[in-house]
Formats: sequence, C-alpha cells, structure tokens
Amino acid sequence: MPNRPPRSYEEIVRRTVPDPDSSWRPSVEQEHRAYEGFRAMAPEEQELCHRVHDALLAAGIDTTQLHIEVDHNRVTLRGQVRDDRALRRIPDLVEAVDGVGAVYDQLVIAP
Repeated sequence: MPNRPPRSYEEIVRRTVPDPDSSWRPSVEQEHRAYEGFRAMAPEEQELCHRVHDALLAAGIDTTQLHIEVDHNRVTLRGQVRDDRALRRIPDLVEAVDGVGAVYDQLVIAP
C-alpha cells in the first residue's frame, strides 16, 4: 500500500479490518476490474497483444480508445473508433498479424 494517509473511510476499513474469512477487502480498482471481467494474460498472449497494438500503430490507427484482449490466439477488439473507414479497416489489420487465429470485433463508432 502507498505510504500516504487514507483518503476515505473505505480505505481505512480495507487497510485495517479483515473480512470474517480472514481475507482483506479488494480495492475499488480491483472491484472494477473484476466487474469488467479482467483476466490476466499469459506471456504468449501479452506478446501477441503487443504485436497487434504495434501493427495498429504502424498503420496510423489511434489506439487510445481501443481495448485489445487476447485469449490464446483469439483477439477481441473493444472500444470506439472515429469513423466507418477505421471500423472496417482495423479487423483486417489485426487478422494479418502473425499468430492471430480469430478476431471478434466489438468496436463502435464514437458519437
């Protein structure tokens, strides 16, 4: 834990009071990640994710609003893109990356 004073009652409780099963309460960030379905990627999956990200950057795609998730060789794309052209182009770019078996496109055009 950081060496700063707690900012809320929630932080005080999480740092000092164990739950009845002797575990500690997760942080707010950990709770949000759990609700989002966060899954830690294996090293091979992380490497594929980096290759996909680099391929998108090399093609001039703005990746600030994209989330890339890799499960074995399946790549799921989530987030927002600026226009219809990018919406059609990104899945094709990802499919061309070596090691990608399937692409699940869940991208939307930003309002």
